[in-house]
Amino acid sequence: MTGNLYRGQAGLPFSSTLRVYEPLEAFPEEQRPAIQAAGAQAVSRAAVENAELLASLGRITRTGGDPFPTGRTDLVRVTTLPAPEGGAADDAADADAGPVLLYCPSQLVLRAGLAANALMEGIHGPLAELLIPEEQRDRHQERIDLVKARDGSIRVHTRASTWGIPFSWFSLFMESDRKDVVEANGRILTVRVWATLTDALERARYAVANLALAAPDLDMLDDLAQLTEWLESFHVNSMVELDYGAVADKVYPDESPMDIRLGIECLAEGDMTGAAAAYRRLASRWIPIRQLARAS
Repeated sequence: MTGNLYRGQAGLPFSSTLRVYEPLEAFPEEQRPAIQAAGAQAVSRAAVENAELLASLGRITRTGGDPFPTGRTDLVRVTTLPAPEGGAADDAADADAGPVLLYCPSQLVLRAGLAANALMEGIHGPLAELLIPEEQRDRHQERIDLVKARDGSIRVHTRASTWGIPFSWFSLFMESDRKDVVEANGRILTVRVWATLTDALERARYAVANLALAAPDLDMLDDLAQLTEWLESFHVNSMVELDYGAVADKVYPDESPMDIRLGIECLAEGDMTGAAAAYRRLASRWIPIRQLARAS
């Protein structure tokens, strides 16, 4: 199944995602059976990725022109809480109980609504109104209202970015973190980097504290503050995953987490030369990717 991952990706925008996986007890009790059942149906990660891609392509070509997900099905990605260093079982899962499963629901109805709102409010708003008529937006708002009425307060577990990865995301990870490199037919299909929520938050707060002192006008500071607030809403035993997507084949091996960390350390120490060098390395790696968004 791995060889079919992202089948049909050619010609589509590079899309990367930041996901949070939570233990089952972090979800409202009434949601747990559906999340557990959906997670059990995910026979492999490749199968989930293929199903999500094919569903999105199907919505684009759906008769009637409604591009929004209906919410009838929602895919759930699953991972496991890693054992502590040394292999000893922790309080959450002893050796007899086995690994603790963590879940990340796709929440496509909510995320599609947020993406549509961002599109409407952006510079392409007039074009978006032509592509997504008001009638379809109103119909989708009804779906969103149903989800919110059913599930109550909702935390969106996934953030997505096209044509490049926000630099703020890299501050959550270090080069020593666990990586999954997925390859097929001589190319890298994706790279996934993992960190515990505790580590990710500690790194984000360190970056915010140092940038607030050394570079308070930097746009990345606002991004990091929002990212930190988002992560703080999740269960302490969660895992954070950066999924490069197809852009990994263009940039991996990638030293962006190290360059971000070094750049922030240099700013904190007043080393503008070192900070500039770190930024140049990042820019040389990612600006060509972002320019593809405007390529014909």
